[in-house]
This record gives sequence, structure tokens and C-alpha cells, in this order.
Amino acid sequence: MNADVIVPRRILLADADAFFVAVARMVDPDGAGREPLLIVGGTAESRGVVCSASYETRRYGVRSGMPISRALRLCPEAVCVPVPRRACTDMSHGIRETLGKFSPLVEAASIDEWYMDLGGTEVLYDNETLAETAHLIRTAVIRDTGLSVSIGGGTSKLVAKLAVEHAKPKAHNSATGVFVVPPGSEAGFLATLELAEIPMIGPRFQERLASLGMKQVADVLPHSAAELMRMLGEREGEWLWERVRGIHDGAVEPHADAKSLSRDETFAVDIADDAGLAHELASLAQRVSSDLRGEGLAARTITVRIRDHDFRTRSASRTLDAAVMSDRVIHAVARQLLTKLRAARRVPARLLSVALTSLSSHAGADQLALFEAQAGREVETEKDRAVARTIDRVREKFGSEGIVMGGALGRTEENGKGADSHRRRGTQSS
Repeated sequence: MNADVIVPRRILLADADAFFVAVARMVDPDGAGREPLLIVGGTAESRGVVCSASYETRRYGVRSGMPISRALRLCPEAVCVPVPRRACTDMSHGIRETLGKFSPLVEAASIDEWYMDLGGTEVLYDNETLAETAHLIRTAVIRDTGLSVSIGGGTSKLVAKLAVEHAKPKAHNSATGVFVVPPGSEAGFLATLELAEIPMIGPRFQERLASLGMKQVADVLPHSAAELMRMLGEREGEWLWERVRGIHDGAVEPHADAKSLSRDETFAVDIADDAGLAHELASLAQRVSSDLRGEGLAARTITVRIRDHDFRTRSASRTLDAAVMSDRVIHAVARQLLTKLRAARRVPARLLSVALTSLSSHAGADQLALFEAQAGREVETEKDRAVARTIDRVREKFGSEGIVMGGALGRTEENGKGADSHRRRGTQSS
């Protein structure tokens, strides 16, 4: 008998082009839609960071994650607008729906990135090349949503991730929106890249590799796996040997659970008093709890992060015995964590964040704790969940401000609240 033939995987990554900018222009065609120099992330007066910037603005050196104040020094004529969050969520779902017409295996890597596994679809698409199918998908997304995506492809998620950067049309290139690395040419493609471009090779690992004379992928390729393991250790050496050859067996997981949800606030003016921070914490806990239930999830781990006036960032976490979803419990635990952080260092703060991790579905979180809270441990009851569901119905009918926790009442601009609160999902740190 002939040995089994190994069929190369057919993986695509669709990356929405300047997603937040495109959506902001779409929802406000007479405002943001007319501004070539556009920054999305907050107002000019806020102290938040750039979520996204138009391609025209990026030519001035503006980048995502940059403080808006610095971005405006680089590009004073730029117009700043808040992130249109609801519209971004709706458009993300719309793109995901179109991609699902081409493959049942679609994984949302973030709000604006989706992996697709087209393995076994060759006959369905008349044995056309993966690049040809990718162009069809790109055209369909533009037709259905009005938004553009760039698509990278290859035999692994890693190669598709790296390829998508070569797919994006820019002023200085001739890219068409699709770039696919053919099977067997992965090492040659990666040889053109710097090691810093490979995901998970961070600054410290880069320094370590540079000390060994390796800055480009091409510097690593001549070394055998055994040589790399001697230089870097068994685990790191084997990992690097595989990655510079595009070897990565990660599967496209269409139903992968969200890894985190968070809400954060960068204040227009530093907040120094405990009461002011407690007020902001109540609002953040309320909003992230609502996000959690809206996703049909519950969380076991709650984290509070605070950035002090001198940019020192500190955090505290607690993992509960059972997953929770109610405003009351999440706020209570977050309040205890904030108290701990403030006791360690009571200085003015510029940012506050509440994050939820160790997520599971509502169905997987039905088992409630059998005992009441003791020694400062919060236990969620069925009454808490009933109240939370009622709150959600009220907010759905009257808006997010239809009902708020007592600690979040009376929010005003005078309280020092900026206009650039963020909702984050996935593995990114805020």
C-alpha cells in the first residue's frame, strides 16, 4: 500500500484594514468620514491612547498605543474621535458572517482578525488556488459590509499571520489585498523577515538572540535544531527551529472561548482620593459585568489594574471558587483589590482597569456556592443573578445609563473622567 499522502493545510487570516477608522468614518460620514487625518481612541482633551489612525495620519509617525497627546504633537491637524464601540461590534459580526459562507471553520482572533481553515474545500471551489479563493472572499466582504480586508494565507496560522502584512495595499507597494505563501516555500518566505516580526519573540528574546549573532530569520536557518537547543535550551531551541520554518500546528478553533474581557479608563485629570477612584471602579465593574453577560459568559478571576501618575502600573487579582457574572460580586471583589493596591501606594492615578479572565459559558457556571461569604470571600447567589438579568433588561430598553450601581451615580466631566474608556477582548493587555 502507498503511504498516506499528507495534504498541506489551507489557512487564511482576514485582517480588516484600519478597522476602527473605517467604522468611525462609516457611522459619521459628514464628520469623521470627511477627515483624512483621523485618530480614533478619544478626544483631543483626553489622556488616552490611539486605538487606530488613518493611513494618512500614520505617515506622521502616529501609531496605535501612542498617547493621543503625543500623536497630536506629531500631527497637529488630526481630528480625534471616540471609538464607535457598538458599530464596531456589529461590523465585526457582519464580517464574521460573510467569512462563514466560505468555511465552517472561522476563528475570531480579535475584533478585526479572523482565521479560516479551508482544508477539504478544494472541490467546492473547483480546485482553484488558495489565493483565488482569498480574492473571492475579499470581494464578498467588501460587497456585504462596505469594509475592506487584507488576507494572508499559508499552511499554518503563523505563516498566514506573517503573510497578511504583505497583503495590505499601501502607497509604497503593489499589494493586492491577498498574499499567499505556497506550500514548501515557507522557509524562503520567512528568510526575508526579521526575528522581531515572529510572534512571541519579544524584546528580551531578541536581545538574547542578537548576542548570538541572530537578528534576521536568515541568521537562524543555517543552525540545526540540535545546535539551537545547545545555545538556547531544549524548549526554546526546538521552538525557534520550527517557527523560522513556518512550522506551527495550531488549529483554527471556531468556538474558542474569549480569554478575557476588560474595561479601563484613562482620566482627564489624575485622581488622588480613594472616593473618586471607588466611584470610577463602580462604573468600570458595572460595564464589564454587563459585557460578560452579553457574551453569555461567567468569570472566575477578577483583576484590578492601576496606573499611577508616574506611569508605574500595578495590579492585583483574585480567583474565586466558582465563576460569577453579577455586578454585585464583581464590584465587591474589585473594590477589595483596589483597597489593597491603594494601601500599598496611595498616589494620584491616571488609569484604572477591571479585567475578567478564566471565562466559561453561563451553562458551565450554573453551580452556585453552597455557603455564605466568609472572611471577606464573596459568594454569588441566585438572587444576584436574577438582579443582574433584570438590570440587563432595563439597560436594553433604556440604555446603559438606565440603571447604575450606587457607587457609579453622579458621573460628570468634573469628576475627572476622560472620554476614552475602552472595552477589550482577547489576549491583549490594556
